[in-house]
Amino acid sequence: MTIRYGIISTAQVVPRFVAGVKESMDGTVTAIASRQLAKAEKMAQELDIPHAYGSYEELCQSDQVDIVYVAVYNKGHYDAAKLALEHNKHVLLEKPFTMTLEQAEELFEIAEERKLFLMEAQKSVFLPITEQVIELLTKGAIGKVRWMKAVMAYPNIYHISWFSSLDAGGGILRGAGTYPLEYMQFLLKQAPKEITGTMVFPPDKSDTQANISLTFPDNTIGSLFLTVELDLPAGITLYGEKGTIFVPNFWKTKEAEVTYPDGRVEKIIEPFQSEFVFEVEHVNECLQQKRLTSPVVTKEMTLQTVRIIEEMYQHYQK
Repeated sequence: MTIRYGIISTAQVVPRFVAGVKESMDGTVTAIASRQLAKAEKMAQELDIPHAYGSYEELCQSDQVDIVYVAVYNKGHYDAAKLALEHNKHVLLEKPFTMTLEQAEELFEIAEERKLFLMEAQKSVFLPITEQVIELLTKGAIGKVRWMKAVMAYPNIYHISWFSSLDAGGGILRGAGTYPLEYMQFLLKQAPKEITGTMVFPPDKSDTQANISLTFPDNTIGSLFLTVELDLPAGITLYGEKGTIFVPNFWKTKEAEVTYPDGRVEKIIEPFQSEFVFEVEHVNECLQQKRLTSPVVTKEMTLQTVRIIEEMYQHYQK
């Protein structure tokens, strides 16, 4: 069974996503849409996509599309996903899933009513390196994890025209917070019980730095530092009672470094071509099994993450 993808967006992530679909066993990209037809046609030609549309609605009406991948600007996620669902298309929706918890819950309700698959795009949890990290944690290679420290730095983000606009969904927490928040929940298989943090907002602009602390039910601490002000090495470090695991660029990486109790350091490498193919394979499998939600990027994890991010912004915008 071939899974036919339609893409709403011509953003810079699209060529990499298309490469992942092409590398997958059962996926193919049949259509792309932009509000400017010329943009859609140009990218369709560059990426060998058969159909190009000058409106999102036209793509959602196409009988050549089974699932819509939504990668528009942050505030547009909800409207574009809802449009696709209302045209009876399955949806893979980029991060941040929605601006509010209410919007997220509504999308899942529509999908459930219409028997459609809906998942947040979270490629980090499907990477082979992530599987290796889970295996190491399961067998207790570094002992019980007590602290997870994630750093995300995007000093060159301002090429994204809407990044400084809070109304458009800009800001470092919305832009980058979903990755570490969900990666930590995925590794620990639990949601945080307490969340505190600080955010920095220049006058009349979106946040440029955020420092978030999470406490999980097993008393593991999670720390997130997100910035566009500094050029720092990005990654996540897991501190266990007996050792550490460092995963650089954990949302797209091919490698990790483990420090064992005896001081031995091991580098793990898992080569691949597209970091998107593993997520796409999972989506294809879910559709073939007629699932409505992912057992990996669960509805519950997505809603929890949207809630955390929304509450942080609400606190600072009072």
